[in-house]
Amino acid sequence: MSDLLKRIIPCLDVDGGRVVKGVNFQNLRDMGDPVELAARYEEEGADEVVFLDISASADNRPTALQMVRNVSKTLSIPFTLGGGLRTLDDIYAFLEAGADKVALNTTAVKNPEVVEQGAQQFGSQCVVVAVDVKRNEDGRYGVYTHGGRNNSGLLAAPWVKELARLGAGEILLTSMDRDGTGIGFDMDITGQLGRDVSIPIIASGGARNPTHLRDAFLKGADAVLAATMFHSGDYRIDEAKRYLAGEGIPVRI
Repeated sequence: MSDLLKRIIPCLDVDGGRVVKGVNFQNLRDMGDPVELAARYEEEGADEVVFLDISASADNRPTALQMVRNVSKTLSIPFTLGGGLRTLDDIYAFLEAGADKVALNTTAVKNPEVVEQGAQQFGSQCVVVAVDVKRNEDGRYGVYTHGGRNNSGLLAAPWVKELARLGAGEILLTSMDRDGTGIGFDMDITGQLGRDVSIPIIASGGARNPTHLRDAFLKGADAVLAATMFHSGDYRIDEAKRYLAGEGIPVRI
């Protein structure tokens, strides 16, 4: 494990301007206002915040842009916006509105050149690629798009290597099998990709307690994404960080 500080990143899934959370990408519940929640997480010690606009469409774009403007006025920590970004103009619009990074998913699969061009134009540090994976019957991990609805036919390991080659700055790796379950991150794919590529891997899907966060860091994750364990109020970020520090994980206190 490197000595670089490990990051804890709360994830806010946004639907029509409200934060929601479900299990395995389904059965969504309202969790509150995104700006208020993000401000609370910054106060608790979050290193960054990710907003994923899960109902992203052209109709929803003005709402999402206004949310980004509101968030940028409130937060001093970096934040990422993902969902529905299709072109370089889309990336520019959200960065210009105040986002520090954008997350591409379906667009990266359909038009990988957007990853490469975005990295060249705005810098790799601005371009996160979200990779939603599900274990196939043969044990390999398939890559899914459109909010987990479509099997792209790609396999996770070669796809992530290609993304690193294209200039992606980080990989947001979400296990669909673990999403919202609280049984911990998928250590197999997290560890494999952590070994395969040199760009940071953000583990996502399945965290329920600080032990899960520790395990992901020990397996090679550079950051962890969590939603339910923080939205529920069961754990505060500063509590989780104190636990991690006690376990020898380098975190910003």
